[in-house]
Amino acid sequence: MKKQSTTVKTTKKKAHKVEDRQRAEFARRDLGGDLQASGGGRVVRRHTRPTSILLDDDLIEQLTEKGARRGLGYQTMLKLIVREHLHKY
Repeated sequence: MKKQSTTVKTTKKKAHKVEDRQRAEFARRDLGGDLQASGGGRVVRRHTRPTSILLDDDLIEQLTEKGARRGLGYQTMLKLIVREHLHKY
């Protein structure tokens, strides 16, 4: 069995420290009562159903690039475009 390198151990320790700080911050800022009072904690999701569509590679590449600028995947980007422009057709 190999020993873990010092770098790996240090990285794991740093990750645990960050996680501990995040947990402490979330505990300090607990907004549970405020969310419940505002009614803003309710998740509303539309009924969706899976579909299948064949797309050219260049189209997927363009969707991926445009989606990455917004922090989205290509499928989500495609869904946004369809939603925004469907009424034109």
